[in-house]
Amino acid sequence: MEQDPRPEPDPGQAPERKAARARIAQQQTWVDLQVRQAMERGDFEDLPGAGKPIEGLGGEHDPDWWLKRLIERERIVVLPMSVQLRHEDAELDDRLDRLGSEQQVRRELEDFNTRVIAARYRLPEGPPLVTMPRDVEATVEAWRERRAARRTPAPAPPPARRTRWRWRRR
Repeated sequence: MEQDPRPEPDPGQAPERKAARARIAQQQTWVDLQVRQAMERGDFEDLPGAGKPIEGLGGEHDPDWWLKRLIERERIVVLPMSVQLRHEDAELDDRLDRLGSEQQVRRELEDFNTRVIAARYRLPEGPPLVTMPRDVEATVEAWRERRAARRTPAPAPPPARRTRWRWRRR
């Protein structure tokens, strides 16, 4: 007679394991029963795609199929780094104007400049990179001026001149 190499279970755990196995078996039969009853009621009839072939079945296996489907479904646009940085550079001032402190503006500029410099060291992946790093001090000064212009109240329009109405006879 061969001996079991596993350690002997704690005698108090044996009934718990048996109960867990019984619950799992019961759950499986309960799920099967629910599916069978739903089939008898006709809940699975007239589902969308019924009778149509499964898309992509029998084709070549693509390990990135889920990523391609995500890009299609979410309409994600993947641009070359040079185009993406050019687009970000065009919108950078608007994005900086939404920030509240000079520290945040500097952090955003440093992040932008780091990505531009890193893109310059990589092999080109599309159109040439024409975007240059921004001068942090000049951009922060321009941000301060735009912020001050937004904070100063616009001059009040001149009061409307009241005219006297005269009744004219025809």
